[in-house]
Amino acid sequence: MSSDDQTWVPEACTLPSVQRPLRLAEFDDLFATALREQQRLSPTHLRWCLDPAAETTARDLTARESSCCSFFSFTLAGDAGVLRLDVQVPAAHVEVLDALAQRAAAGMTA
Repeated sequence: MSSDDQTWVPEACTLPSVQRPLRLAEFDDLFATALREQQRLSPTHLRWCLDPAAETTARDLTARESSCCSFFSFTLAGDAGVLRLDVQVPAAHVEVLDALAQRAAAGMTA
């Protein structure tokens, strides 16, 4: 991980800097092991389709992320063998969603 990995983290994030690489690694692992598809529904709304077996991990990770980055809105729903994870941010934090989308796309191809 390079220092550039955290340049998009907004000041609104209260996660201690030392823990940020670990959190990014958890998202990267989720993307690499469970992400099946990614859809950009709008500039402020992203949908990830995950393997349903990752539900516990996704719930835990998004709950912890919401506690330090309150601008995120995560919604989980499952049907037809797919777990949908919708991620929304206010317009002021679109660059954060862009960065997560790029990480997710890279994780799917890794």
